[in-house]
Amino acid sequence: MNTEKYRVIHDKPINLGKFSTRAPKDFEKDITKKELTPENLEVLKVLQEKLYAENQRGIVIVLQAMDAAGKDGIIKHVLTALNPQGTPVRAFKQPSNEELDHDYLWRINKALPARGEIGIFNRSHYEDVIVTRVHNLLENSNLPEELIEDDVWKKRYRQINDFEKYLYENGFEVLKFFLHVSKEEQRLRLLDRVERPDKHWKFSYSDIEERKYFEKYMKTYESVLKNTSTEYAPWYILPADQKWFSRFLISEILRQKLEKMNPEFPKLSKEEESQLGEARKILKAEE
Repeated sequence: MNTEKYRVIHDKPINLGKFSTRAPKDFEKDITKKELTPENLEVLKVLQEKLYAENQRGIVIVLQAMDAAGKDGIIKHVLTALNPQGTPVRAFKQPSNEELDHDYLWRINKALPARGEIGIFNRSHYEDVIVTRVHNLLENSNLPEELIEDDVWKKRYRQINDFEKYLYENGFEVLKFFLHVSKEEQRLRLLDRVERPDKHWKFSYSDIEERKYFEKYMKTYESVLKNTSTEYAPWYILPADQKWFSRFLISEILRQKLEKMNPEFPKLSKEEESQLGEARKILKAEE
């Protein structure tokens, strides 16, 4: 499918209210769940194995969203359907005291995937230009006062773009996904967590408190998406009211990226090929 319509163009104004949170009408749930997504996962498994064996390049996947938008479901049903040996997952929660004593990218650097891996970030460095901005957390941070200026967010956008370009220029692709869930759908999902005992463990009252800032979050996301979606590290806005579609869409975008990267199994040297022949003789002789 054409996934470009979900890609954010750098510096182009964004109004999330005009972006649908639902699947296009021409997509059928049963076909997508039973045919399209499983087909993508089978292709991804092969491509991931080649990427892992090649051991030269890697991918960083960033998942950002409001609470209950479906990040965990995407990780569970799509991304970790791949070989977990090559898909490390890191969830970024409220920074620890040690992390606050460093620059905001410090903990991200520590969690970057190795070559051959697809690293999955459940939240990311973008927390420091989203949550931090919405709740004015810089005022109580360890950042020197003279650095907390009106243009601090513009500077952080530039720093993040430079950081992601550095990764790209060192062989690591960066794919960033914003799961766009409506406020009403979020309400229903949070209510489901309250009413179902088997989902009580997912519930946090802070999610209710955060809903008070829903509109402010949307405005902040609009700014972030506009200023940090680049050719080398694009943002994609995924309609997330229907989990089956957002899961398919991310599998499709990742498949297209890996197919474009075209990883290959390493070729053996002449010496290694000759060793194969010798090994074959030895093993055959044991029959």
